[in-house]
Amino acid sequence: MSDDELDLSAPELTTEDILRIEDPYFSPETVAIVTGAASGIGRATAAALALNGLTVVGADIDEDGLEETGEIVEDVEADGWFVGVPTDLTNDSDVEAVVEAAAEEGDLHFVANIAGMQHIASIPEFPMEKYDLLTDVMLRSPFKMAQAAMPYIRETDDGVGAIANMSSVHGHYATKDKPAYITAKHGITGLTRSIAAEGDGSLRGFSVSVGYVLTPLMVNQIEDTAAERGISKREVIEDVMLGQARTKEMMTPTEVANLFVFGFSSHAKHLNGGDLLFDGGYVHTYE
Repeated sequence: MSDDELDLSAPELTTEDILRIEDPYFSPETVAIVTGAASGIGRATAAALALNGLTVVGADIDEDGLEETGEIVEDVEADGWFVGVPTDLTNDSDVEAVVEAAAEEGDLHFVANIAGMQHIASIPEFPMEKYDLLTDVMLRSPFKMAQAAMPYIRETDDGVGAIANMSSVHGHYATKDKPAYITAKHGITGLTRSIAAEGDGSLRGFSVSVGYVLTPLMVNQIEDTAAERGISKREVIEDVMLGQARTKEMMTPTEVANLFVFGFSSHAKHLNGGDLLFDGGYVHTYE
């Protein structure tokens, strides 16, 4: 099969694929913030949480994408609902505003910091403006989001809640040509553990680490890596991305969203400062 015949589109989100959990906190009175909610993993997580009955406030700079996510939540006839708030995550005032907007919708108990981006280049060739933007979105804004959200979570009746951060296998090891992404993901581990240390047990922090997920961001990364290394897109997928994995397929956004659903549930009350590593064998196996 040639590159032209590769299907790099993410599978359509279906309600049958979403994990459903009966949980006392999964109701419309409970609010969850999801960043990056306009596409990919963020969109799937917003829909999954709404389907589990929560009120979801989606933060993203892409207003059209937020509207599409809202339409998806309506189409699946979720017990909860979705409120899109256009947000520039590099702007502290915007981050504070979306947290305040979430608190006005109900009891803020959960935050999912999912928004991400990628740039492929070696360290000597990496543009510093790209480094600053990437780390602002993927490391600084989760810190600011936690700073703004933690007081609201503590002010709920019981102070129970969780802040979840999207990490990656690249939060566990490094490969070439992704230095800013890897720096941010290693940093998010420290933030996650800091949230847990300050949460007094009731306010948890955890991260989610996965391998390669078929999202719009990943499609762009496949194309950029192919150009950077001078190989085909098929070789990028089979040799670079899935070569080390034991599970020879990419994850779907919904499969990742289900990890956030579980992590926020009462079944995960002992998940605190830890990482949900679902990577198909990347980290702990090798040839």
